[in-house]
Formats: sequence, C-alpha cells, structure tokens
Amino acid sequence: MADLELINQIKENAKKRKKTIVLPESNDDRVLKAAAKLVGEKVASVITLGNEDEIRTRAKALDVDLTGVRIIEPLKSDKLSDFTNVFYNLRKHKGISIEQARKVVSNNLFFGAMLVNEGMADGFVAGSTASTADVLRAAIQCVGMPEGISIVSSFFLMIFPERVFSFGDCAVVPNPDANQLADIAISTARNHEKLTGEEPFVAMLSFSTKGSAKHELVDKVTEATEIVRKKAPELKIDGELQFDAAIVDSIGKKKAPESQVAGRANVLIFPDLQAGNIGYKIAQRLGNAEAVGPVVQGLKKPLFDLSRGCSVDDIVNTSAIAALMAD
Repeated sequence: MADLELINQIKENAKKRKKTIVLPESNDDRVLKAAAKLVGEKVASVITLGNEDEIRTRAKALDVDLTGVRIIEPLKSDKLSDFTNVFYNLRKHKGISIEQARKVVSNNLFFGAMLVNEGMADGFVAGSTASTADVLRAAIQCVGMPEGISIVSSFFLMIFPERVFSFGDCAVVPNPDANQLADIAISTARNHEKLTGEEPFVAMLSFSTKGSAKHELVDKVTEATEIVRKKAPELKIDGELQFDAAIVDSIGKKKAPESQVAGRANVLIFPDLQAGNIGYKIAQRLGNAEAVGPVVQGLKKPLFDLSRGCSVDDIVNTSAIAALMAD
C-alpha cells in the first residue's frame, strides 16, 4: 500500500541522517516501547526524560529493552543550570524570575524542548499524555519561529493509493489572515518536499477560480498567493483555485488554462480551519486516505505534537518525520 511505502521510505531516509529525538513522556508505556523500537530499528537515537530507576523498572515489567536509549533526569542534570539561564534570558521580558525559570525548565516538556534549542537533540515528539497547548507552549517559548515565518501551523500528509498530498492547515490556526495564510503555504510546501521528495505544486483553495466569484474571502486567498510569490518566488503556486481545478487536469486546463499548478497540485492550502478540518476528514473517511499528522510546522526546529490516542507506531513514525525534517 502507498501509505506503508511512504512511511517506510521516510524511516529509511531518517536512518541515514542519524538524528537524535527527545521523547519526554517516559511515564507512558507507549513512549518506552516506541523508544526501544526507534533505537532497535536504527531510525534515530532517543533521549527520554525522568527517573532512571523508575523508567528501567517499568521497561523491565513491559519486557522492553531500552539498551541504547539515553535517560536524563532533569533535576539531576548538569544542564539544568545552563537551561535555566538560557530560558530566563528568553523570557525575562515577560517578567519571569530566575527561580521561576528553573521550575519551568525542570518540567520534562520544557527540558526536552531546551535540549533541542541548545542543539543537544534534533527533534522532539510529545503529546501522548500532555495537551496540545502544553506541548506547543514549550515549543514556542523554548525554540520559537524562524525569521520570516509569523505563525505556528500544521499539515497532514494525505496518502492515497496513487498520490500523496499535503493539506494545510487543518488543525491549529482557526482563521489566518493573508500573511499567515502565505506562511502556512510556504511551510507546507517546503515540508512536503522534505518528506516526499516531490516538487511542491501549491494550490491556494477557495470557492472561486480565477475571479469566478467576488468576495472578501476570495480576496484573502488571492492576497496570500501574491505574498507567497514575493517571499518565496521559487515556489510553483497559484490561487485562487477551486478544489477540482487544483487536482483534476481536465478541469484545471478548462478553468485556469495559463496555470502551471491547476490540475497537478500536490500541496493544498485551505483558507481557514473550518474548511481544512472538514476537508481532510472527508478525504480520510470517504476517500479512504491515510492521514499522517497533524505535523506541527513554523518552528525553528521540529517539535511535534501527538494525539493522546496515538499508537506506538504513530510515535515511531512521527519521530522519523522529525528526524527527516531536522536541519
């Protein structure tokens, strides 16, 4: 199946990169099993966080071999003082004290994010027990966004038997303005290429194609398209396009004959979260697409949020994606 082929390709490519991923939630049995699998299959090196005796005792009870998995207890780490000072300097403009900074970075999520920020790990995957808000708070406060990107967003890899698409944003930003929508498009396009190896063809979706309807909602999409062209002129992008004009060759040629994207888009950018969330679930439930994600994007480094209902394989696959997306 195409979904397994792509996931296996991502894992094989991740192996070549020899990256280190932090899995901070060692209190979750799924995380311990995923850590052992990642190291055993040589997809990535793994750091997990917590009390080493407790982790090893639990792993033994689960018959999980943590050989090769590095365990760090934040409160006992020689990096705690350094991380405290770095975090204090990052957040002192918010009125945080050095004591408060130490308490924050002692938390596994924040300590894990600081490992990535300081280059001691390449990526971070959490959320099997923590809320999305807590995971993103640690990511944004410790790592932040790269210059030129204004928004943390997400995308899904939507895997059909014959084609793979990236859908953005379907999980994070409710109503992006034109600048934010442009940044979502740029981030999604670049990540699509990293994960699939395909050149991105980006369609900015709307209920209008090339002026077939007039409305302020359409104006936002066309404005975002122009912003992308100025910020990332190397990208093949077009908008506004209706969904069928974006992906069906014959309709694309009819509705937008001058477009280099219409009919061949593989990156689909929805105008808001209502459209995106509905769209990916229709594709998943009626189109039988495999939805991989949401993958958080728009941060300087890959720090990803899991669903709390995730499986061991979900954690492994997301970690492989993080390894592949790391610099």
